[in-house]
Amino acid sequence: MSHFSTLRTKITDAEILKASLRDLGIFVKTDADVRGYNGQRVRSDIVACLDGEYDLGWSRNSDGSFDLIADLWGVAKKHNQTELINSINQKYAVNKTLAEVKQRNLGKANINLVLHS
Repeated sequence: MSHFSTLRTKITDAEILKASLRDLGIFVKTDADVRGYNGQRVRSDIVACLDGEYDLGWSRNSDGSFDLIADLWGVAKKHNQTELINSINQKYAVNKTLAEVKQRNLGKANINLVLHS
């Protein structure tokens, strides 16, 4: 029996996701195994290697979005999973916005983003 959960996300840009994870100090692997309960593993496009025995993974769907795949019970043993996932989503949203602003050539404007947690 698998302990992995799959959650839909609004994440669509693999490079921004990887950069966001690195910004948070998380080691990133691509096309790697997500570690779960009792040595179980599942293949994922992007893997956030967490402290402990469990990881977070993202797999691309046919529509271009990513699903988050993780043994959430295992992740919760060492991390506040809600805070962790929220911080990844927040960092992704900021980086995606900054990338879009830069792409639209509005990068010359002085933009200050303030996040309150």
